[in-house]
Formats: sequence, structure tokens, C-alpha cells
Amino acid sequence: MSSDFGGPALFIGEDTTFLLLVRPELDPADPGVRAAAKQAGISPEEFAGPGNMWTLVLDDDFESDGGFELPGVRDSEVDDFAERLQAALGAGGPFTVEAGAVLRLDARPEGEGYVFTVHATPPEPEGAPTVSLETGTIPRATLLTDLEDFRRSLA
Repeated sequence: MSSDFGGPALFIGEDTTFLLLVRPELDPADPGVRAAAKQAGISPEEFAGPGNMWTLVLDDDFESDGGFELPGVRDSEVDDFAERLQAALGAGGPFTVEAGAVLRLDARPEGEGYVFTVHATPPEPEGAPTVSLETGTIPRATLLTDLEDFRRSLA
């Protein structure tokens, strides 16, 4: 699925407790981007950048700025993670899906959905502590649809 950030985004959670995996794409022609670039003293094109840096954002009651960039992560790696998550949801039952040392999702079924415990470790600085949060129950059908849309947005 495409996001307000202009690029592909996978949202797992609720309004106040969530994981967001996103690859923002800024439009240099956007007035907000132009204004920010001017304030930064650089061209809008330079400010927008290549739009290929994945970012992982975690939030728990909007009390943390739990976002960090994932340098070097390729679309194919993100697609592989989404594919494994999709397969695990399709199989049912509790499961764990990891994305390297950065992200681990522990999932357990609850009613018609899943509750996720998210564990994320920023790649920088080295030795940064792992951040964890737990979502409420997310409907399984919604997750499967969102994953399919997300994977299609990567193609």
C-alpha cells in the first residue's frame, strides 16, 4: 500500500500502538518540501533525496519517537519479510517472523485476529537497546489484505 509518505508502507497495529515499515518518497515539487529545502539551504531535489531508505517506526501511545532508518535494506528483503509474515498468518497459530537482527514479530491468535509483540533493535548506534511494544488485536483478514497490497506496491 502506498502511504502519505508517497512510498510503500506496511502498518501493523492501531492508531496509538503500531509498527510502520515505510520507504518515504518526497516530491521535490511539493510546496512543503520546497519550503523545508529552502529553510535547510539546499535544493528541493537534494532535500527529497533518492527516496530509497526504509524506515521503521514504532509508537506506543504516541509517547516515543521510536523511528529509525534501515540503511542498506533493499526492497527484496522487505518483500521477503512480508511474504514470510503473510505465509505465517495464512497457516494460523502462534508464530515468530524475524527481519535480521533489527525486527522480530511474535504473534498469537486472539479471536479472529492476532496480537503482535514487536521487538525492534536500531542498527545504530551499535549496542542500542531493543524497543518492544504490544499491539491490540488486529483482524487477520485485514492483515492479509494489507500485506498483499504492500507486496504489490513493491513490485
